[in-house]
Amino acid sequence: MAAQDFNFLLATDSYKITHYKQYPPNVNKVYSYFECRRKKGAQFNEVVFFGLQYLLKRYLAGRVVTEEKIQEAKVFYQMHFKQAVFDEEGWRKVLERYDGRLPIRIKAVPEGRIIPRGNVLFTVENTDPDFYWLTNYIETMLVQMWYPITVATISREFKKILAKHLKATSGSLEGLEFKLHDFGYRGVSSQESAALGGAAHLVNFCSTDTVAGLLMAQRYYNCPMAGFSIPAAEHSTIISWGRSREKEAYEFLLDQFPTGPVAVVSDSYDIFKACKHIWGDKLKERVMERSEDSALVIRPDSGDPTETLLEVIKILESCFSCSLNSVGYKVLPSYLRIIQGDGIDLRSVEEILKKLSDEGWSAENVFFGCGSALLQKLNRDTLNCAFKCSYVETNGKGMDVYKQPVTDPSKGSKRGRLSLRRNSDGLIETVERGVGKPEEDMLVTVFENGTLLQEYSLDEIRKNARLWEEDLSPAQHNQDQTTPLEIHQKHIMNGVH
Repeated sequence: MAAQDFNFLLATDSYKITHYKQYPPNVNKVYSYFECRRKKGAQFNEVVFFGLQYLLKRYLAGRVVTEEKIQEAKVFYQMHFKQAVFDEEGWRKVLERYDGRLPIRIKAVPEGRIIPRGNVLFTVENTDPDFYWLTNYIETMLVQMWYPITVATISREFKKILAKHLKATSGSLEGLEFKLHDFGYRGVSSQESAALGGAAHLVNFCSTDTVAGLLMAQRYYNCPMAGFSIPAAEHSTIISWGRSREKEAYEFLLDQFPTGPVAVVSDSYDIFKACKHIWGDKLKERVMERSEDSALVIRPDSGDPTETLLEVIKILESCFSCSLNSVGYKVLPSYLRIIQGDGIDLRSVEEILKKLSDEGWSAENVFFGCGSALLQKLNRDTLNCAFKCSYVETNGKGMDVYKQPVTDPSKGSKRGRLSLRRNSDGLIETVERGVGKPEEDMLVTVFENGTLLQEYSLDEIRKNARLWEEDLSPAQHNQDQTTPLEIHQKHIMNGVH
């Protein structure tokens, strides 16, 4: 049920207030769709669909129009436009005819599904001919789907890279779901961004410090606890001991958390001396007393990520030794691991893991933390997200509509009623002009006339977003090619969630 203190009538771009006056006379249906446009040379060629359920529950479901909200909007827009352009009569009809519930139908891809760019992800249409203007009124809010979709997509790209290297250097994918930790809470613009982005990351991983994302998964996606963390130091808890007592600070942490993993940032002064002379000498016996389930996780947090991490792991090898795993790569003792959380993005993770494997080290040794590159260094154009009208009805007669700007062909839009199907070659494709077969349509009606009709749990979403063996192949790494369904079914990966 949408929040009662939120005025839906004020949740749109100003100019949309005037659009009911601009459609052709006797128009009675407007049908629009959302997609992540395909763009030549784009970094990402497929997307993870996630976040619509939250937006529908939080803002659109239930009684969203009241007389008080109509009056508030009327006054606001009169002041804003300095003329009477607000459709008070239209909104009052919504209130009287539907008890303030929106006469809208939304069909969407099941959340978590992986869809090649350039395909329809959801459609929106009015269910009552008097409210044709409502379809695109809600565009502003629905296009904000770009954010959770983009975060979930980037997070899954991290997962592909991590899975590829973990499999190659350890022979398995054990622990993959904990390999990328969300450090992004403080780096986003708002609590809601942290919640949406944090939950989107949890589609792919179970490791996070972003509490807001966990709460969203709990409240909107029926997951009691979607992610986990461990006790960890920050610079304030180390430097408050003073530089001369760095060793005492580290030892105190080992005393405070004798069981379970603990992460200790160790670069407050000199990461290399800390690893060699404190962890690897003065506290060596204390570290060696710990077990695999109570590992010490050392965190570098400055310098060149690749070079610093490699130097740290070599120092730890000289102090604690290492062993070879079943595929011949070096692994530190199970009570000792590293987490790199500074300077991490898709490029640097690939670079670090490649350098480690080149030097004979398994990806088992390291975890990664990511903040801004996961939750903030992205925008609507990262995946070219767009919402466009493709079909209208006037006096009950349908017409396919589209845009086709001569100055930018990539902004051309789709035509007619749309459906999404998997064709005989196993490829996902959009069928335009209303000729799709209903029994083949992958779009599901999730919202109609103010009611949420379909809910997905985070467990279901994670299953939809799981990796396939083809995702680990460099030749297929988020490329335009799509593998047939029957092949995919033979090569499902990890089943972690």
